[in-house]
Amino acid sequence: MVQTYQSPVRVYKHPFELIMEAYQRRFPTTHLMPILVSSEIVNETLSEDKAQHVVERLCKLGFDVPYLLKKLTGVDYVNFRQKNSLDRRKRTLHIETFNESFSNRLIIKETCVYSVHPDNPNWTCFEQAASLDVKSFFGFESIVEKIAVKQYSQSIAKGKEIIEYYLKELEAEGITYVPPFKDASSLKVPAILTTSYDDDKEQSCGGASISSEELNIGASASTVDLQKMEKQFPVDESQFKLEAEYIQRYLGELTPLQESRLIQLRTWVAELQKGKVPSDMTLLRFLRARDFAVDKAREMLSQSLVWRKKYQVDKILSEYQIPRVIKEYFPGSWHHTDKDGRPLYLLCLGQMDVKGLVKSVGEEGLLKLTLHTCEEGLRLCEEATERLGKPISSWTLLADLEGLNMRHLWRPGVQTLLRIIEIVEANYPETMGRILITRAPRVFPILWTIIGAFIDEVTRTKILFHGGTDYSEPGGLLDYIPEEYIPDFLGGPYQISSVDGSMVPKSMYMTEEQFEKERQSGCFIYDESVYKCVSLTKGQVHEEVISAAEKGGVICWDFDVTKQDVDFTVLRTKVSVPLKEQVSSPTTHGSPLDVLTSMNQLLVDSDHRSVIERSWKKDIDYFIVENPLACHEGESIQGSHVISVEGTYILQWKFNEPVNHPTHAKDFIESITSSKAKFMYYYEVLNSDDYRGSMTSLHSSQSGFSAISTTTSISMKSRKSLNSGCPSR
Repeated sequence: MVQTYQSPVRVYKHPFELIMEAYQRRFPTTHLMPILVSSEIVNETLSEDKAQHVVERLCKLGFDVPYLLKKLTGVDYVNFRQKNSLDRRKRTLHIETFNESFSNRLIIKETCVYSVHPDNPNWTCFEQAASLDVKSFFGFESIVEKIAVKQYSQSIAKGKEIIEYYLKELEAEGITYVPPFKDASSLKVPAILTTSYDDDKEQSCGGASISSEELNIGASASTVDLQKMEKQFPVDESQFKLEAEYIQRYLGELTPLQESRLIQLRTWVAELQKGKVPSDMTLLRFLRARDFAVDKAREMLSQSLVWRKKYQVDKILSEYQIPRVIKEYFPGSWHHTDKDGRPLYLLCLGQMDVKGLVKSVGEEGLLKLTLHTCEEGLRLCEEATERLGKPISSWTLLADLEGLNMRHLWRPGVQTLLRIIEIVEANYPETMGRILITRAPRVFPILWTIIGAFIDEVTRTKILFHGGTDYSEPGGLLDYIPEEYIPDFLGGPYQISSVDGSMVPKSMYMTEEQFEKERQSGCFIYDESVYKCVSLTKGQVHEEVISAAEKGGVICWDFDVTKQDVDFTVLRTKVSVPLKEQVSSPTTHGSPLDVLTSMNQLLVDSDHRSVIERSWKKDIDYFIVENPLACHEGESIQGSHVISVEGTYILQWKFNEPVNHPTHAKDFIESITSSKAKFMYYYEVLNSDDYRGSMTSLHSSQSGFSAISTTTSISMKSRKSLNSGCPSR
């Protein structure tokens, strides 16, 4: 597996020329980097006007590796080639480094760029990218990879320290300014002065000679093409960049590799998203939840974004109205901050009438309240970050269990709690900084046994339990909450005037029919979602028929492919389209053969069969108004079509399969067992006077969140509809 690294943009608040003066002082060696044993110039070129200076060095590095590995390889040092290309006129320095030793077993590449800050010519930016590919290493591949990553992380941290050290040294010598390069009054075509130091010199690695086969990267660093390196490490797209100072201020202390993982995930999201991109703090939370494994974090994030879009979660803060029963009988509210500045939520769980709340607002009502609380917590964290001048990314929960008894173990209530925990864990990871539980009664271990298994291990480590009056002793609440904010019922001075969590009157309950219907339907936040979900297997299609479409109107569509690939097109027909017939349930078929046949949706499911009859002729009975578009897993497609001809229009999605797919006898079985393509969609037909103001019309804006998949590798930027007046991706 190839390990990659991409640094944030580090800014030195010094001119480029002064930074270059400090950089040169690290050669041939520096005591600040003991891993660098020696460096020797092997090739050097300087233009006649001295604007361009290229230096190639052979660097000998001594790694701290296990003795057995040293004995096995027979070397004490590893050779690297470094090529520095300084352009004084453009004020840039490009550094390329790769390994010569063991180059047929592992490939290490690094590129660094010093350049002038785009907004301040007296500042200097530094960017760094690298890759490690361990092909084979005597069975020690995993160990070598860990050693390389560890050593590289240490050298990254040392890099800025070295520059700052030599800047102070220059200042002590009275050098605080180096004049920039100036062109001569008249310039000829610059001649290149070349000095070669090792044309015939045999390369060695700690005294051991290296064969020409092992030097498969090349004997000279000049063969490394800078443009190829830039393609491999694209650092010229400013929207993907993060400055180190910004990370420190708003995201907190991150290791170099954690910074790199954040930039990788951010780049991936920015390439695929067309609308609102999650904040860097949100991306960081998903990375932390998956231990900074980018692929796992990406999968978790993509599923959450689809969930948010499908159920319009982003509208909760603006549209959610807290029910009266919640205002009067729910014993929880936000309560100042803890000692770390985190927002503090106070919940008197032991005083909660779980049964009454579930029977009055239902499972979905409690879930909406929980999501509203989570969204409110994120907003409070952002405000705290701005107010305190340090990153606040999570909140603290103070849960008082006084009064908890067997009535809280009511089965529907516990089931509701477990479902809510599952949804919150999946979509709001790493938002709980600390959980303080006070006055836990004897019945609590029973409840904890039930719900503890549904709380992830990281969250469980943040829970602190206090039984009896332990919360008032050393190690109790005073260690985490300012004394003036400790509630009076926990022995503090703060008078709580919030709800007391008394029993919900039965007059506020839903009827038994309403409650049973809501409970059996499952927990579906925002059932009125405008998006419909569809699954297709091989040979199936899904269509939306738009009858009597008026000239001048606009058909808008928005859909996300969440699994496999589908083909999308828009058709128009002059022929009347018959209504689809409902297919009877498989249980109504008489024989087992009928039941088996009914399983083949390709044969009998009219919902997944085209309304276009086989006898119809293209460009006579029906017309293609939007050319077919292959839509890949993970893509979010939006588009619109202005109706120029009245008639019946058809939005058509097909299961994507190769053209000229061969027919086999086993196709019947494959149609049953093949993987399904899944997508969710929404469409609307707008009057010509209204379409520019529609949120779903591409003439005004993109959708708020795009569905993203873990397997997608195609950027939406490169694909457009061939006939649509608006981009389809």
